[in-house]
Amino acid sequence: IIAELPPDVIVFGCSEDMREVQLKIDRIADATVPVLISGESGTGKEIIAKLLHQRSSRRSGPFVKVNCPAIPGTLVESELFGYEKGAFTGADGKKLGMVDLAHGGTLFLDEIAELAFGLQSKLLQLLQDGQFYPIGGQKERQVQVRF
Repeated sequence: IIAELPPDVIVFGCSEDMREVQLKIDRIADATVPVLISGESGTGKEIIAKLLHQRSSRRSGPFVKVNCPAIPGTLVESELFGYEKGAFTGADGKKLGMVDLAHGGTLFLDEIAELAFGLQSKLLQLLQDGQFYPIGGQKERQVQVRF
């Protein structure tokens, strides 16, 4: 029965605090700025992110989750930004990254603080400009993504 219920019914009770969270979600759902959702592990950050996505004008686009600590450090950049053919040994073809896959939708970066500072600065440029270079790329790519 629970699987059939929408996430907001499962997560939110009737308390004043939870109603306030619901109102905040509704208020910022269509904001064009990135949203930082903070909280302890297991408090429902991903559910909040999905609700924001579902209530936004981007709801018809993809919701892409990246579990930052689960990706080995050497692969994080290629997983996020993709790469061009020949960018490194074993890059036999072009690969789209999670950022490209989230174009037109939402990219949920779970545990973003776990990323190396160099990669965080590359993400900051993406947040500011909406553009990035895939590994080995000579041309910037433009994306419309909500973070």
